[in-house]
Amino acid sequence: MNKLTNTDVSLSEVHDSVETDVKGNIWRRLFAFLGPAYLVSVGYMDPGNWATDLAGGSRFGYKLLWVLVMSNLIALLLQSLSARLGVVARRDLAQASRELYHPVANIFNYILAEIAIAACDLAEVVGMAIGLQLLFHIPLVWGVSVSVLDTFLVLFLMHLGIRKLEAFILGLVIIIGGAFAIQMFLAKPDPAELIVGFIPSIPNSEALFIAIGIIGATVMPHNLYLHSALVQTRKIKREPAGLRRAIRFNIIDSAIALNLALFVNAAILILAAAVFHKNGYNGVSEIQDAHQLLEPLLGKSYAPVLFAIALIAAGQSSTITGTLAGQIVMEGYLHLRIAPWLRRLVTRLLAVIPAILVITLIGEQATGDMLVLSQVILSMQLGFAVIPLLHYVSDKKRMGIFAIGFWAKLGGWLSAGIIVALNINLVVQQVGLWLETAGPNAWAIYAFVIPALLFAAGMLVYIVLRPLLYRLPMAKTRIPHGEFIGIADMKAPEYQKIAIALDFSEADKKALEHALHVGGRQAAYILIHAVETAGAWVMGPDIQDHETRADVENLHEYAQHLRELGYQCEAFIGYGTAKKAIPLLVNEKGADLLVMGAHGHRTLQDLAFGTTVGAVRHAVKVPVLIVR
Repeated sequence: MNKLTNTDVSLSEVHDSVETDVKGNIWRRLFAFLGPAYLVSVGYMDPGNWATDLAGGSRFGYKLLWVLVMSNLIALLLQSLSARLGVVARRDLAQASRELYHPVANIFNYILAEIAIAACDLAEVVGMAIGLQLLFHIPLVWGVSVSVLDTFLVLFLMHLGIRKLEAFILGLVIIIGGAFAIQMFLAKPDPAELIVGFIPSIPNSEALFIAIGIIGATVMPHNLYLHSALVQTRKIKREPAGLRRAIRFNIIDSAIALNLALFVNAAILILAAAVFHKNGYNGVSEIQDAHQLLEPLLGKSYAPVLFAIALIAAGQSSTITGTLAGQIVMEGYLHLRIAPWLRRLVTRLLAVIPAILVITLIGEQATGDMLVLSQVILSMQLGFAVIPLLHYVSDKKRMGIFAIGFWAKLGGWLSAGIIVALNINLVVQQVGLWLETAGPNAWAIYAFVIPALLFAAGMLVYIVLRPLLYRLPMAKTRIPHGEFIGIADMKAPEYQKIAIALDFSEADKKALEHALHVGGRQAAYILIHAVETAGAWVMGPDIQDHETRADVENLHEYAQHLRELGYQCEAFIGYGTAKKAIPLLVNEKGADLLVMGAHGHRTLQDLAFGTTVGAVRHAVKVPVLIVR
């Protein structure tokens, strides 16, 4: 079995960070696994879903409730398969796709995934801005701009740990659910009509279009990428019993979280049916219109306030998970890691900039069209996420005994077929609508949009057929129970030059102890320290301030003491940030091992300066021993 390196694992900063081997009853063991699906569930109740739920309820009453139930069952199946992929293969969906397809196809998949995430983020940013406008009467452009700050909220929560992030998201989900529970109580829906809504029926072609929109807006591609990565935050035993338990508990986690999402979506539709449809308002699909009508129809001044609060919470929670998905697809498809704050800021700006431009140039009335456009873009990408997932979890060579069986395959491919067919229908109808309204500008659609859609259709056929016709070598796949490669011929490495990074803290003693134990008296030792003052950044070796002189004296005192003990030792000072100065000295002095303490900045300082250890180990070409 090949070991996953830090550059292989998904969301490495929180990978295997939650212990699941806890003592106690089944509820304590289950609690250790609960969390990932809640981050996923917010994508099923984001502002992009609200318009379709409002339209379905206001125009057809309770008759499309069954569509929500069916789409939730499909989502539960696909999310459980995504969790299985992460648990068994220790792969997120982007990494799995990279193993199944040609690099050119993966570049296409990556671009499509980024566009889909940006489109989803666009809906969430606009939805949150609408909520802020409804609650505080601020311009939409201001609300969109404020959403950029979410990037730093995500980073702060991630530094506190994945469990804190999950708790924060769960709190937002409870706010959304509580707000709609109160509004449903005020609306007093008819129980008899509500039950009839669970019987499948399509009143007319318009209802079919809305049903397609509900399904297309429910199962989102970025959630499949996200779930397969988040389950890997749990540290589990890599044995059949441990994997089965992890799969079982993740299915329970998914069932609870997605049923909460179903409640929210159903509550929006029921609210629209009981308030708008019942009173003859059959054309309500805009979020702003629904907000304005709630108070006069329900007779309660706090009803629209609850609606706006729920909308803000939905937008906030969804944008947080969208930024994580952006990091996952970049690392998974391209094997490229950049600073987390930069990755998340890029994701947010891809949504914020178009929203600000459209609102500024066209006006606030264009927000409804932006929400529709975001759902069409998501529809186009969905098949490119679902089909690779089904191929991977069905492959016995990759998944071993945990490959899905006949009925799961049948349900998965049937769900994929329904989703792809309905979403193709939705895209075709939307393009037809654009052609009708384009007038003399229709040539642009024929010249750019339709060829792009045909190319995407061709790529979708390739995505379906490639794993059936040709399989990449298994050497690229790391599975829990790989073949034993033998260890009889292993040789202990002998290090000639050992670099030791010192920062004059309590970590120095342990770093020195470990380094001397590894190298003994045969190795030569290189003591390194980086002066990180503002003056050192600018002037480098020319700086002669008090702090620099003190650091030089301290470092040479360490070196002199080691020489007195009989060790070969030299000392060197670097200037500027430690994450740049230390690798520079290590490479320049030809060290073959670096030992450093697990020191560095914490929490808020990490946001500004980054972590020293993580940056250094990626910048040096030698093994790094990190001592706590």
